[in-house]
Amino acid sequence: MSSETSSQKPRVAVVFGGRSSEHAISVVTAGAVLSAIDREKYDVLPIGITTDGRWALTADDPERMAITERRLPSVAELAESTDGTVVLPVDPVNREVVYSEPGSVPKALGEVDVVFPVLHGPYGEDGTLQGLLELSGVPYVGSGVLASAVGQDKDYMKRVFTSFGLPVGPYEVVRPREWEQDPAAARKKIVDFAGEHGWPLFVKPARAGSSMGITKVDALDGLDAAIEEARRHDPKILVESLLSGREIECGVLEFEDGPRASLPAEIPPVTAHDFYDFEAKYIDSADGIVPAPLSPEQTAKVQELAVAAFEAASCEGLVRADFFLQDNGEFVINEINTLPGFTPISMYPRMWRESGVDYPELIDRLIQAALRRSTGLR
Repeated sequence: MSSETSSQKPRVAVVFGGRSSEHAISVVTAGAVLSAIDREKYDVLPIGITTDGRWALTADDPERMAITERRLPSVAELAESTDGTVVLPVDPVNREVVYSEPGSVPKALGEVDVVFPVLHGPYGEDGTLQGLLELSGVPYVGSGVLASAVGQDKDYMKRVFTSFGLPVGPYEVVRPREWEQDPAAARKKIVDFAGEHGWPLFVKPARAGSSMGITKVDALDGLDAAIEEARRHDPKILVESLLSGREIECGVLEFEDGPRASLPAEIPPVTAHDFYDFEAKYIDSADGIVPAPLSPEQTAKVQELAVAAFEAASCEGLVRADFFLQDNGEFVINEINTLPGFTPISMYPRMWRESGVDYPELIDRLIQAALRRSTGLR
């Protein structure tokens, strides 16, 4: 079953799901990737991670991975067994994946040449899975351990950007021990921040994505509920001031000669929601404008900043960089996403499609970039 003994095609393990609150969006993303990957060029092995962390052999059935009638999919629904487990040996000289069930002889599934992780959030996008793959010696799509961790933690992401001279907006961080030991002092820190920068504030988990756990707080009486909502996703929270202006996104993709930026997109004001939240992104399908109606100079500037952010965080493969174009004409970088969504309505593939790289080519370029790199220090 290995690529050496059968078709000689590289074997790609698409790993999805995971333990984070973005589990369902990862499943949707995996469905889109599985639909687009070139089966004439690659062998594919879908592996799902359940919400409790079990690695499961799943059906290769993209249609069952979509959001249908506002219902979110899960790995548990796709798993071929309720207790079977997929194991990737932590051994750089052995890339053979093994499947085992209680009471049965383990079954070899063949070797894996590259992993395409489409996990979002903690335990997948944050460097943890990347560390496992480094130990296993298996190449993988996307950024390495450090860049993945920096890209997941908005606190340290902003610190890295600031150290490289990239423009970021005002923010404050409340760490777990601060809130647990002296919530009154932590609350005062946020109130003082509001006194300096004004209301409303955005309270969000420091290490989550897909707009999970974010609350727009218009006044003091909504602050405690917002903090508790953010802490449901992450004990460390981030507080940001409102930046008035336009929301602009830009994709970065690693080519043979280095990273390049896509045409940017604009996220228009979402009238049915307070901001571009989870429901707007994935359920109500808010429409982004691609390419963004910017001047040539503005387009060039945001592309330059997107690549600079990619390089500052030592990213590899791909990044979606999110910006605010302020009323004064200056760009401020909000965050980067090292494994952006690949759902049918996701902005990253849409931006590259408008830039001349269609979905199948995008998937192929990401896999080829991963195969060109070795694991370990580089």
